[in-house]
Amino acid sequence: MSRRGALLFAAMSIIWGLPYLLIRVAVRDLSPATLVTARTLIGSLLLLPFAAKSSVLRPLLQHWRPLLLYTAAEVTMPWLLLSRAEQHLTSSFTGLLVAAAPLIAVLLGRLVGTESAIDGRRVLGMVVGLAGVAALLGLDTSAIDFAAVGEMALVATGYALGPIVLSKRLFGLSSIGVTWVALTITALVYLPFARVPQHVTGETVASVIILGIVCTALAFLIFFALILDVGPSRALVITYLNPVVALLLGVTILNEQVSTGMLVGFPLVLLGSYLATRSDREPALAAAA
Repeated sequence: MSRRGALLFAAMSIIWGLPYLLIRVAVRDLSPATLVTARTLIGSLLLLPFAAKSSVLRPLLQHWRPLLLYTAAEVTMPWLLLSRAEQHLTSSFTGLLVAAAPLIAVLLGRLVGTESAIDGRRVLGMVVGLAGVAALLGLDTSAIDFAAVGEMALVATGYALGPIVLSKRLFGLSSIGVTWVALTITALVYLPFARVPQHVTGETVASVIILGIVCTALAFLIFFALILDVGPSRALVITYLNPVVALLLGVTILNEQVSTGMLVGFPLVLLGSYLATRSDREPALAAAA
């Protein structure tokens, strides 16, 4: 990984470790649809001055199908489901479940041809990772809402599919344009369902603002750059550190408890994801870039 890639990786590991805490705080006052609407509207408005150019948006028109798929997989579907899940799960636990995204990315990448053959090391990694997920879910069943866990499985799948669509079907297009369209479409989808309550705490307002500015507008631009530098599967390795940030914030700020399942399962998920995604060669995407 280049020095630039390492810096982008570090930034994304922190920036996308924050949303779990912020979402958990915001859904105390706001419905999931309202939260997603506010977050995407802020991001869309911030990027509008840069995206509202014919040279940025016109090339996207002929790629509208993969653009819609990317929007649904990376933003529209997972952000709502994540907000719904955090009404029933702790922020640290949801962050740990998303760590399974690289495992899903390897399988999806193999199906669409962006990943090399799944050798013995990768098979071992996937087995270890799945064992970690089983430990996360199986050692503390009394405290787990499995409907919310199912929503998180769809979130992880969407996060795995989005970068693949981006690198395979949207490569070379404006990152600002793609991000702006995804945020704007999502905001328009959920706007009719958004309801602002009469009383909203200052913590909720601050959480929404940080989500929109730092964890959405800025984060997507950095994430695009990271994908171009290291490839889609390696870019998802930020999920190694995102959950660590989410866990630390949840425990220190929200006083969330660390369970036996987390202690046993999380290291296995990280080890499995590392073995499944580690590559001895530079990604073709990075070479092309």
